[in-house]
Amino acid sequence: MFLPENYRKIATDGIWNNNIVFGQNLALCPLLAVTGTATNGLGMGLATLVVITASNALISITRNLIPSQIRIPIFVLLIAALVTLVDILMNAWAHELYKVLGLFIALIVTNCALLGRAEAFASKQPVKEALWDGIMMGIGFLLVLVALGAAREISSTGTLFANASLLLGESFRFLEVTVIPNYQGFLLMALPPGGFIMLAFLIVGKRLIDQKLAYNHTHAGGKAMPEAIIDKETPAPISTISIAD
Repeated sequence: MFLPENYRKIATDGIWNNNIVFGQNLALCPLLAVTGTATNGLGMGLATLVVITASNALISITRNLIPSQIRIPIFVLLIAALVTLVDILMNAWAHELYKVLGLFIALIVTNCALLGRAEAFASKQPVKEALWDGIMMGIGFLLVLVALGAAREISSTGTLFANASLLLGESFRFLEVTVIPNYQGFLLMALPPGGFIMLAFLIVGKRLIDQKLAYNHTHAGGKAMPEAIIDKETPAPISTISIAD
């Protein structure tokens, strides 16, 4: 499918170059707290995807009606209303998953990535671009959640998407896989320190892939890569607001 250049850039930024976790270093609290299994990561990722997509679209639609002096409180109220709606729907339709994720659903409101996209992008762009940005940022975050949850689950219990049918419904039973039969388990990976360790491996892996892509591109075409790809020696700055995230 052909996409205009600006839509392709939004997609690559959201999923890879400016990924919420790898590029912006945001949302680390829910990332590490709920990724004990791939199923939990998938559930949290889908909830966040819905909220960030809807909030981007809603803020873009109302951007000309919101006074600039009070835009941040209004953005937070809009995001909070959407999170409340998602929280109620998950409690009604995915109650088992809701019980597992618990407080972290409500805490999507404090996810700095949502407010950051609202302020930096959605409030300045047309609805289509803002909607697309929300989808791509949400997918990028979901992929990291699932990847981290899958890596931790396999290394800790030898399974993948355990209890998916109980948490997400019978239609997700096909996801349940025993990767390592008769595995004795590695408890550290199921605990918070395991989340930090596995996240570090994922970040290192992304950096190595970026460096390999930059090297291949430079030697194949003789052209410099975009700064978002080639300048990977200097870690991305961590926003001061991400401490509370």
